Amino acid sequence: MSQHKENIKIDNQTFASKYNVEFLLYYEKFNWIQEAIAREKEIKGWRREKKITLIKMINPNLDFLDYLFV
Repeated sequence: MSQHKENIKIDNQTFASKYNVEFLLYYEKFNWIQEAIAREKEIKGWRREKKITLIKMINPNLDFLDYLFV
């Protein structure tokens, strides 16, 4: 999270900086970057409703999870 917040301040090329992302609602852990990239591409192709359903499976109240990475 700190890297994303730093990118917001200095780099306008990342998703986080472009949309001023500050809060985390969902995340997945991967051992290999290739798996993470494949999963990100898969989720990006989904409709918004399906993404929200996925988030609510682990975070039903849509609480901010930023505190996990402070």
